[in-house]
Parts: sequence; C-alpha cells; structure tokens
Amino acid sequence: FQRRWGRERPETELHLVRVNSTTAGLAEGACDLAVVRRALDDRRFESAIVGLERRLCAMAADDPLARRRSVRMADLAGRTLLVDRRTGTTTPDLWPPEARPATEETHDVDDWLNVISTGRCVGMTAESTANQYPRPGVVYRPVRDGEPIAVRLAWWRDEPHPATQAVMELLTELYREG
Repeated sequence: FQRRWGRERPETELHLVRVNSTTAGLAEGACDLAVVRRALDDRRFESAIVGLERRLCAMAADDPLARRRSVRMADLAGRTLLVDRRTGTTTPDLWPPEARPATEETHDVDDWLNVISTGRCVGMTAESTANQYPRPGVVYRPVRDGEPIAVRLAWWRDEPHPATQAVMELLTELYREG
C-alpha cells in the first residue's frame, strides 16, 4: 500500500503509525485515518469495510499442530488462547460454549508473540499479522473453518481527511487483488 500510494499520489505524504487502542490512534489524535479489524462503537467515527482477511493460528514452531498445513477451530478448543480484549479479533465466543478454549490476556503484539513462542499459548489473528510480524519460533497456519476478519478503514465522521476516499479505493483494490 505505502509504495503504491507514494507512486500514485506523491503530493499526499503518508505516515503509518501503530497505536494499540480500539481506534488505532484516531481518538488519541495520532492519525487521520485508521485501519481496524473491529467495528468501532464510537459515533464520532465512520468506517467502511475495505477487505477480508483469513484467520490464522499463531503457535510455537515446535507445537504438534505446526506440522499441519492448516488447523480447525476444534483443534484449539483444549488449548490456552492468548487474546487482546481491547484490539484483538478473537474471543472465546467464536467457539460453541462447550468447546471454548481457556484464555490469557495480553496487551501488545510483541508480548503476544513472545508468549506464543514459549508454547504455553496459541493465538488467532488476521492474515496480515503473519506478514507484519514474522518471529523466529512462531509459525502461522490458516484456520480453515474460521470466519474471515473484516478490515475497515476508519475516519472522523465530522472531519474526514481529504484523502479518505482515495485511501479507501486503493485499499479495496489491493484486497481484491489479493
């Protein structure tokens, strides 16, 4: 996205920031546009779905499930799932009540990956996490029966950035192209 944006729209400089909050930096004033993977409940913001991502399971490289090409939700039912309740896309509600995994909480992707690398917990995440956060000792496997995760572009409802529409169009196009 950044490279293509720079080629096609050199007049509008783009800076990516990472803010681990429910609004990905919008409410904090750190950004004008945010890519989020959870619907925002705050009425100050508007959002639109720009794409879908597969769910992946993150696990220690020596986990028995790591030998598989993919996993199922049921494979994780007896495991401890590491979740970020503020910003994560995975909750025990994705499983039937009788098959929900135990959970532990984390608040940061680096801590999430460090704990997963120990083998104590597994995680479930959007496909982009595997691209943005490769980590020695951690592997990602598709969850073949996991619901896709909607990716949204969010902005201030009353003061949208002038590039909002162009960003939305490019993100949508890139997600469509895969």
